Amino acid sequence: MENTINTNDAEKKYNKWIILLSVAIPLVVALLFGVKLKDLGYNVEPLSFLPPIYAGINAVTAVVLVVAVMAVRRGNRRLHENLMKFAISLSVMFLAMYVAYHMTADSTKFGDTDHDQVLSAAEQAAVGAMRYVYLFILLTHIALSVVIIPFVLITYVRAITNNFERHKKLARITYPMWLYVAITGVIVYLMISPYYAH
Repeated sequence: MENTINTNDAEKKYNKWIILLSVAIPLVVALLFGVKLKDLGYNVEPLSFLPPIYAGINAVTAVVLVVAVMAVRRGNRRLHENLMKFAISLSVMFLAMYVAYHMTADSTKFGDTDHDQVLSAAEQAAVGAMRYVYLFILLTHIALSVVIIPFVLITYVRAITNNFERHKKLARITYPMWLYVAITGVIVYLMISPYYAH
């Protein structure tokens, strides 16, 4: 009983940071996403080499998450812990590259083959219902990428404070959401990449 109280107290110390980060990260990303360096007078080339890199990071994250779960199921807690730290680092790298790209490049519209930022009737007709499939995947990816932040942080804190029963309980929710975000990140890139201006 005393050990449970200690681990819960240890968790509570992190709660303000979890709340702060869970609110601050999406807000900062949303604000920076709307900032274009060229509009601020900076003469920068679009960082067009970044999307395949951060899509690759998403793919690696998905693999790391699967291997991490396999490791803990086999009783290798140390490997699981290291892989989860690596997955968090990969997610931070992804976020930094994603924001950097969008601060230097115009958003790409799915189906915009002439790269004029306008989806003409002919372009819409050419992509048809696939645009709705793309938008569904993109919107669920974005929504869950915001929702997943507190889940990852709380799950991680429960592990580092040795509250393993509560960690496992929450990880059953966190893991599939995080895996979905990582996999759909790759799918979104593969679907939108033909429409990038080169």
